[in-house]
Amino acid sequence: MRALCFGSLNIDYVYQVPHFVAGGETLAAGSLSRFSGGKGLNQSVALARAGLEVRHAGAVGRDGLFLLEELRAAGVDTGHVEVLEDVPTGHAVIQRTPSGENCILLYGGANRRITPAQIDRVLADCGPGDALILQNEISRLPYLAERARERGMTVALNPSPMEEGLLPLLPLADYLLLNEVEAAQLLAGLGRPVPEAEEPLAAALAEALPSTAVLLTLGSRGSLFTQGARLLRQAAVSVRAVDTTAAGDTYTGFFLAGVLGGREAEWAMRYAATAAAIAVTRPGAAPSIPSRQEVLAEMKD
Repeated sequence: MRALCFGSLNIDYVYQVPHFVAGGETLAAGSLSRFSGGKGLNQSVALARAGLEVRHAGAVGRDGLFLLEELRAAGVDTGHVEVLEDVPTGHAVIQRTPSGENCILLYGGANRRITPAQIDRVLADCGPGDALILQNEISRLPYLAERARERGMTVALNPSPMEEGLLPLLPLADYLLLNEVEAAQLLAGLGRPVPEAEEPLAAALAEALPSTAVLLTLGSRGSLFTQGARLLRQAAVSVRAVDTTAAGDTYTGFFLAGVLGGREAEWAMRYAATAAAIAVTRPGAAPSIPSRQEVLAEMKD
């Protein structure tokens, strides 16, 4: 199966800080690093390193050309990325603490200049047997998802950041991948009760979206997968975290590579958990994502 990730491409500016800066506080950073990032780019890299044939579509400014080199180095086809002359590449300002936790300020830039005409060009040769992977960091998502479903594509949605405007997209998603906060926001947006416990939360998502397979990530507590009445749990792999920036995107990419590549959900969850554990032991976003060979060696599979 071919995967088309139509998503964000960002420049990540990572500041090492003793703690997250508070309102009114001036805080000296210990260091500054620049990395390639964006949920779309990270997930394309993860999908490719996990073993799928991947194309990326999106937009950058002239300052983001090195991001395309990063994608190509991971084996991703960048032929559908447009380079815009009048807007800078999207970027993120990331604070990272000694424990590896992070908080992020995001500027959309070129990611918010996606047009229906570009979408039509990209989807022209797509159809059944192809998968579309989406996040919520680019413009025109409803049009994109609707056109993809009309062409018979499998649609996977990572609704991050979660917004009310994403609710109409939910019936179009074959796979929904989200964390606890996003799950609670989704259920509240649908006017449904929000359980506090993990398994009832997953069950509530399954009830609200009966035709969608849902993967609920729980950080250090692992993940849950629901599809109808089916409920699976995967424990997190215990490691000492250095940087959690790309953990969720790594999990998403490796899980989707597993299930879209024909593996059972149980195996895909273990594959993803192992990949995410390796990623958090390394600094940066896309550069921290491991290869398929590394992950399989760690799984002994």
